[in-house]
Amino acid sequence: MRIVTIRRICQIFFLALFLWFCITATVGAHWWQLRGWPINWILELDPLTALATVLATGSLFAGLFWALVTIAITLFVGRFFCGFACPLGAINQFTGWLGRRRQEPDGRVEANHHRRPQALKYYLLAFLLALALMGSVQTGIFDPLPLIHRSVNLALAPLADNRLGVLSDAPRAYASAWLLGVIFLGVVGLNLVLPRFFCRFACPLGALFGLLSRFTPWRIGKTSDKCGDCRICEHYCEGACRPSGKIIGSECVLCFNCLDRCPADRITFAARPSAAGEAGLPDLSRRGFVAAGAGLLLTSMWGIGGLAGANRNAHLIRPPGALDEERFLARCLRCGQCMRICPGNIIQPALLEAGIEGLWTPAVNYRIGRSGCLLNCIACGQVCPTAAIRPLSLEEKQGSGEFAAQGPIRMGTAFVDRGRCLPWAMDRPCLVCQELCPVSPKAIFTRTVFETIRDGQAVPVKMQGQAVVLAAVFPAHANLTSGDYYLRPTGAPETALRRISGLVGTGLILERPLTAADLAAAGGKVDLVVRLLRPFVDPARCTGCGMCEHECPVSGQRAIRVYAENESRSRPGRMLI
Repeated sequence: MRIVTIRRICQIFFLALFLWFCITATVGAHWWQLRGWPINWILELDPLTALATVLATGSLFAGLFWALVTIAITLFVGRFFCGFACPLGAINQFTGWLGRRRQEPDGRVEANHHRRPQALKYYLLAFLLALALMGSVQTGIFDPLPLIHRSVNLALAPLADNRLGVLSDAPRAYASAWLLGVIFLGVVGLNLVLPRFFCRFACPLGALFGLLSRFTPWRIGKTSDKCGDCRICEHYCEGACRPSGKIIGSECVLCFNCLDRCPADRITFAARPSAAGEAGLPDLSRRGFVAAGAGLLLTSMWGIGGLAGANRNAHLIRPPGALDEERFLARCLRCGQCMRICPGNIIQPALLEAGIEGLWTPAVNYRIGRSGCLLNCIACGQVCPTAAIRPLSLEEKQGSGEFAAQGPIRMGTAFVDRGRCLPWAMDRPCLVCQELCPVSPKAIFTRTVFETIRDGQAVPVKMQGQAVVLAAVFPAHANLTSGDYYLRPTGAPETALRRISGLVGTGLILERPLTAADLAAAGGKVDLVVRLLRPFVDPARCTGCGMCEHECPVSGQRAIRVYAENESRSRPGRMLI
């Protein structure tokens, strides 16, 4: 079997496997949902993730030991992952082929000749590793594996959810899906300009593989320094590594097109240097590394932006089990696995809520999802490939069993906005937040007050038998027979309230009828009084699950909102209670 055919089979296999893992990253009982499938395996093969995590944290998460297998094979044969296993590389190669399948030979040679900007990815790699050494892992923004996971999880898979209802039982939404989709389409569309554009110019993982393959024993090369002028090898070269001359080994992605197409069989893959000479790396200039250093100096200022400590963004809520912010940013890949797996759809990609460092990291948004954080759900920590969200047990999350002494995991604390709350600001009965609070004993409690409705003060009335007819029309939202409304003679606050219990025609039935003497003393007028159960939050019991915020009937900015205060993951963020 031809080596090119084997390579294509491997690309199709790994791309199909990647898509299958994206499908199974859904909570459910079906065999094609999360039922033990190793959905992070392709991410765990990524040596850039492993290296950046080690530099930032000094430790390697157990799952990332798979990256050592990738490194070992790369050290032996070169950039096999780029040519055989990378799902984004397969998509880039296919779209590049589509765009040039009818192109003239001279145009193909021009598209595939080596360009100096291919060195940019090495400067980018140096920049990202320096950031990791400073404790900020930003590799996930450019690394092709987190990039394609994020794009499919948050921009493409929701299209299937919303239109077909196949992957999820309800539509899913992500706040910046449009931006992620534009970036992904841009990465793929650039292949129509130059084949494997991202791989050649911007892929830091490819740069790392290029460095690892610098001294690999097995390599693409020429058996003879002499060569004709056909340049067929450069018609089809995916890495723009100059196979017809002095080959640049670090740029070769092992597409094997040159070996397969050479009419004179002068190209081979063997454990010997190329007879035409080799260049280990593209031309790297000091100027480029100085620019990378200058960029590093600027980005080192991220940490003095005042986004931590007393000036932290109280709106930034991380998923349950998230490490403290410093360690979280040192581990998070921005792969979107936690966002995809969340059954409530409340974990969203952050934009600038956590500063530039926190771009596309997971943040909780209780308004956009289907519920708050479910008490019996621990999915996000189970799928995080780097333990930026550590895996929790149900007992630990709920604060039961052996964790009873430390209490439940807290994501934050809910606060009532009395300027927007219906019972506080608008004299309208509402008990939604207290009823839906899932903790026991409830973190939301109420205090009962009776308030005279402004438009219902000193309303003339007349008696029709046992019924009372009001000479006023009240808004439709005032359901007078709900059991929360009362009548009381005007000017007699000491008189007992009469609860409205029903309607007869246009008259109101009271549990205890008004007497003629009461009405006469009040000048034939009554006050309409509403019973309000005003909510309060007990911070000692609130876990910040957000059920109250999600279900609050006040549209737009909710009348009860969760803030990061008292979160379990951050000792400085805890409230004095």
